[in-house]
Amino acid sequence: MATASRRPPQTYDELVATLRNPATPLTRSQRLLADRVMADPEGVAFMTISELASAVGVNEATVVRFATGIGLEGYPGLTRLCREYLREQVHLLRRYDNLEQLGADGGNLLQQAAAQEGANIARTFARIDPETWEAAVTALAEAPRVHVMGLRKCHAPAYLLGYLLRMLREDVETVTLGTGTLTDDLRRVREGDCFVTIAIRRYSTETVRAAAWARARGARCVALTDNPSSPLAASAEQVFFVDASSPSVLRSLTAFTALVQALATGVAQRRGHQVRSTLLQEEELLEEFGAYVPDTPLA
Repeated sequence: MATASRRPPQTYDELVATLRNPATPLTRSQRLLADRVMADPEGVAFMTISELASAVGVNEATVVRFATGIGLEGYPGLTRLCREYLREQVHLLRRYDNLEQLGADGGNLLQQAAAQEGANIARTFARIDPETWEAAVTALAEAPRVHVMGLRKCHAPAYLLGYLLRMLREDVETVTLGTGTLTDDLRRVREGDCFVTIAIRRYSTETVRAAAWARARGARCVALTDNPSSPLAASAEQVFFVDASSPSVLRSLTAFTALVQALATGVAQRRGHQVRSTLLQEEELLEEFGAYVPDTPLA
């Protein structure tokens, strides 16, 4: 692997972006190292070079070449980025511990939870690359058909995205397991379609397999997931990393919901007058079928 000519990664996030960049040349052994660094930064942070080499099944010289090849100052430069990342996570964990200790003080807990959710949204939107955003919105707006898949706890944002997109355009399907109908849903995926997957750790096996299958089929794949080591990142052309931190053991889906809403808004803007026609037809149908309770006149 040749030494990268561009600026060396300064943070763990930049390191992951470098490792995921197709332009970064990695040998098979170096790819194994990259996968380990992305999946287990906490472990790598405190491994010796011999321990990492043994864990991955390579020699120590390969580890050194891997680190220097991406512009770092040898193996110490690699572990430094991992340790800085770990310190950031420990800081967050301390904050969560403090939240749980608030227990009896419901008012403070509510304030802290609200602040955490706001931070999740802010961090998620701050890291979105404009080119990734434009490409994803284009795929959602212009692909012949859109398929959206999210299972278990991720079903809610997946359902919302599918529901909103169906208000804006035709040929949108929400993929569910149903009564064993996953293969029936996947059979309708065609080359050029947009296939959206949503998952956070622990990742649903069916979602991961469906994403890989859709990519092999030639679909334009978009993923909303929680970190660069997510298996969905390998199958997607556009990946959005969404913060799911929470003051409890239940991970938050607030930022996923906010991103889904924003994507739908982007599609509405992209499709312009076509959306107005679709929404008018929707309103006519809702009125004809009496879908909602009539508004009560104000006194």
